[in-house]
Amino acid sequence: MGDRAEEQQPFWKTKRLDEMDAREWESLCDGCGLCCLNKLEDWETGEVAFTSVACRLLDGHSCQCSDYEDRWKTVPECIQLDVAGVREIPWLPPTCAYRLVHEGHDLYWWHYLVSGDRETVHQVGISARDRTVSEMEVPVEDYEDYIIEWPVLTGEKTG
Repeated sequence: MGDRAEEQQPFWKTKRLDEMDAREWESLCDGCGLCCLNKLEDWETGEVAFTSVACRLLDGHSCQCSDYEDRWKTVPECIQLDVAGVREIPWLPPTCAYRLVHEGHDLYWWHYLVSGDRETVHQVGISARDRTVSEMEVPVEDYEDYIIEWPVLTGEKTG
């Protein structure tokens, strides 16, 4: 009987990140686009600030990479998130499904694996949709002028 109850649980509740197959891993991404925003790190404190300056490949409306499969050709410093990265990267948004699962939390109600709708993340204002400027338009020395607060605020319960 316990086996049937476990089968009814969604995979993110029954598997650790390192137990997921490639399809499950990729499906955890909620499509918010926050990981594709440029961040600034204070070298003295280690504090990370998000900016609204997005990677040149981020589609600012869909919040998807415009060249996901070949992104390293254009952006060699793009990070392929893996289990070690989830453990070590300090800038994963508080709403990031990878971070939530790693920390033993459930996904938020607006995550499409829960809501059934990939638009929910955008409708509730969690994503970067239509709030970014391309890094091609902003000199690096001006990134400080684009520091934002909203990714931090998305950690609040929204429903």
